[in-house]
Amino acid sequence: MIVQLNIPDSIVKSIRLPENRIESELLKELAVALYAQEMLSFAQARELAKMGHYEFGQLLGERKVIRHYGEEELQEDLNYARGQ
Repeated sequence: MIVQLNIPDSIVKSIRLPENRIESELLKELAVALYAQEMLSFAQARELAKMGHYEFGQLLGERKVIRHYGEEELQEDLNYARGQ
């Protein structure tokens, strides 16, 4: 399933970013917010943000979002450490 959001032109025009960055920045913001509310796992949030493991972790740190570290995240880290 694909979900599309309709954002009024007046809002889009108010976002102080180059037009070519608006979609990617909104996806990052949504991913961080949903992760912070424990609605998405780390892997799901970074997929939504279209970011790598380390890069998304850095973003969370910059935003002072506490990592929710469970078995899924542990397995991801172990796979990452093993080069998988």
